Amino acid sequence: MYPEAFINYLSHFHGDRDYFECHEILEDYWKEEDKGNKDSVWVGFIQLAVGCYHYRRRNTAGAVRTLQKARAILSGREVALASLGIDGKKLIWRLDELILRVKDGKEYKGFIIPISDAMLEELCIEACRLKGAEWCKEGVLPPKSIIDRHKVRDRSIVILERQKALELRKQNAGSD
Repeated sequence: MYPEAFINYLSHFHGDRDYFECHEILEDYWKEEDKGNKDSVWVGFIQLAVGCYHYRRRNTAGAVRTLQKARAILSGREVALASLGIDGKKLIWRLDELILRVKDGKEYKGFIIPISDAMLEELCIEACRLKGAEWCKEGVLPPKSIIDRHKVRDRSIVILERQKALELRKQNAGSD
């Protein structure tokens, strides 16, 4: 009923709080299912994870900017969010609170995506259990390897994709 990628995203988001992995999981799914649609609900969830990643690392400007993008994409999408088992109104309300918290320089605190479907929540709790993580545990920061994950990732594919896109733009500009 729910995409496996979304269950994995939610289990990381609420379990080990590996926001970087959340981004990776949903970006891959988005590219398969809705590539190019920057207003996709998937992009909104990706931005939410990236914003939380920045917030935890005390990158206030990056967190606010990214969380505001997430809010803009997810706002007014109650029907789409409900079909994913998410309470859209509560999500936007919590996002507004989070953005204010970040702007006010408050200490990082984990964000909870309001799941409205008990079956989805059970699937996510089980996925957490299988990963050895505890669902929605508060007050414990993940290891530094998760907090600073961007420092150790392999960016060769991203760099190659950017080079290809740049070359394509140059070719298209030359043919005008």
